[in-house]
Amino acid sequence: MGDADWGAVDAYIEKKLLPDAPALDKALAANRAAGLPGIDVSPAQGKFLHVLARAAGARRILEIGTLGGYSTLWLARALPEGGTVVTLEFSPDHAAVARRNLAAAGVADKVELRVGAALDLLPALRAEGQQFDLVFIDADKENNAPYLEWALELSRVGATIIVDNVVRKGAILDPADHRPEVEGIRRFFDYASRERRWTATALQTVGAKGWDGFAIGVVEQVSPG
Repeated sequence: MGDADWGAVDAYIEKKLLPDAPALDKALAANRAAGLPGIDVSPAQGKFLHVLARAAGARRILEIGTLGGYSTLWLARALPEGGTVVTLEFSPDHAAVARRNLAAAGVADKVELRVGAALDLLPALRAEGQQFDLVFIDADKENNAPYLEWALELSRVGATIIVDNVVRKGAILDPADHRPEVEGIRRFFDYASRERRWTATALQTVGAKGWDGFAIGVVEQVSPG
């Protein structure tokens, strides 16, 4: 099987298990119309995030990397009454598209979108005493290791942390591949393997997005103080 077959299977899964959700489809269309890169999670992956958030009973979610807000929509729709997604986006242009998508989908009141470099914004969340039940990391791969460190700092015991795009078509195993994003994922795995505050695994994925994977873990300890 190849990418075309994987995409066909994704389409079958979407037809059988995903809801008819015009707001989600419109968000993807709006992202394309705005010229955003086509790197959103697939619909099946978005539903996967939604199910994980529901299973975790998440009331407070942190997302690092908003893009046009497609994954944000899936997470926001999983929240109970009074729940919140705090999502961080580097690009003001991308953030503007996301705000429109969130408003059009009727979930803007559940989402706090902050604009800037995530490594500049994350310390403010700690200073505010914010703590999260689920963290989804899907931003620049070069900084995945420090993003994980911050996710652990900002999570309660029992929180779920999900990191996207950790396989990159197997590039992590290619010693000749020194692209910054690949090196960043290797640093992430090195850090993740040493970190004792969580227990985690990674799963390879195939589908409409090709061959990649998620790392998924549960926080077992929080930082002192």
